[in-house]
Amino acid sequence: MTTPPKLTVLLVAATVWLVATPRAQTPDFEQARDDTVALLQDLIRLDTSSPPGNETLAADYVKRVLDAAEIPSRIVALDPSRANLVARLDGDGSKRPLLLMAHTDVVGVEPADWSVDPFGGQIRDGYVYGRGASDNKGQLAAMIQVMRMLQRRQVPLARDVILLAESGEEGTTEVGIDFVVGDHWDHIDAEYALNEGGRMSASGGTVQTVSIATTEKVPWRGIKLIARGVAGHGSAPRLDNAIVHLAAAVAKVGAYQAPMRLNETTRAYLERLARISPPDAAFRYRNVESRSLGSDIQDQLRRSDIGINSMLRTSISPNIITGGFRRNVIPADAEAELDIRALPDEDLDRFLATLRDLIDDPAVEVTRPTSMRPAAPPSSLNSEMFQTLERVQGEMFPNAITLPTMLVASTDSAQVRARGVQAYGIGMIRDDLSGVHGTDERLSIDGLGLFLEYLYRVVVEVAGRD
Repeated sequence: MTTPPKLTVLLVAATVWLVATPRAQTPDFEQARDDTVALLQDLIRLDTSSPPGNETLAADYVKRVLDAAEIPSRIVALDPSRANLVARLDGDGSKRPLLLMAHTDVVGVEPADWSVDPFGGQIRDGYVYGRGASDNKGQLAAMIQVMRMLQRRQVPLARDVILLAESGEEGTTEVGIDFVVGDHWDHIDAEYALNEGGRMSASGGTVQTVSIATTEKVPWRGIKLIARGVAGHGSAPRLDNAIVHLAAAVAKVGAYQAPMRLNETTRAYLERLARISPPDAAFRYRNVESRSLGSDIQDQLRRSDIGINSMLRTSISPNIITGGFRRNVIPADAEAELDIRALPDEDLDRFLATLRDLIDDPAVEVTRPTSMRPAAPPSSLNSEMFQTLERVQGEMFPNAITLPTMLVASTDSAQVRARGVQAYGIGMIRDDLSGVHGTDERLSIDGLGLFLEYLYRVVVEVAGRD
């Protein structure tokens, strides 16, 4: 497999470090990339769409690959069809383990909308196409390959390196990370974890930013506004019409914006982002906490930079409304479901009380969430792991900057972070056409190769023995 010229300079420059590295001779990263692509194609061809999941297909496949490489692994399952895999390379025990995490389930597809077979693993124009290519089988393939490289090269390790291929990340964590953390914690207990959640951005073949997720917002799922009134005939309008009360409540919630609250991660993110942003954007990022300007700047972010605006506060989005069944019948009730992504330190009871006071209508109930991931403090920016991630970025991509990021979505890092593990979300180059959770999901082969080298170097730096 030949490397397109656009990233050749980066690949050559990145390899220079390895020539001078005392731990080992330079790995053949081009061959390792090709091996990783083959792994990814095999994984895509296993349909692990959730529901129903069937992640045991992937767990069994990964076990066969690791068995062939003489890497010990075990399968653990709450549901026999939705298994998880844990593998381990032993270190000398002088440092606590490093955990590599990647989920094996994928979201469903609408095949008619795809230009390729979503489970074919087809290569086209330098990309691997298929459901899960970017989320998250590409990362799993890279982590499997790193484990094989460590074993094949007999890299001396100070830390155990653990691979967890978990099921159920896409909404059914009870069979995956919740089960593994609750019933098999001793198999994955670690000081550091690397998981999905970050990304690299590139322009003109040059990596510009490397985002590292050190924390994430907490999804409070199932919070609803439920309005209740009296049913009746539509020809005689009622003041207690449930839909009218619900509409007023939704309008108030939709107009409301929770107060901004920065933490170590988001403050560092804005400060670093300002260094590489145009002057007008840099001014906003530097002055978002200004007493005189902050309110106007936050209004600008809400209108024109919704991703960053969401990162800075607990967000609310009314996304589902139901009520009524005939046009001439006044319904007795109506409800709206809210998508709330809370800051890690948000107090649930206090926040719900704020919503009730805001709505100020006894006819509208605000329910509690039916599920949520655990909250935990952000992982440190001063840890050995974060410093290594930043150092390797500087060596491989000297024109880039590392951005510590609070993920506005959620990952399985939440569960291990809540148990005291310093977890960091990393990722590869992803463009607007990557199709994550959409049609024609794809992953750049060049980008996968760069990510593989980045991951290998970080793992050797953090887990290797001096």
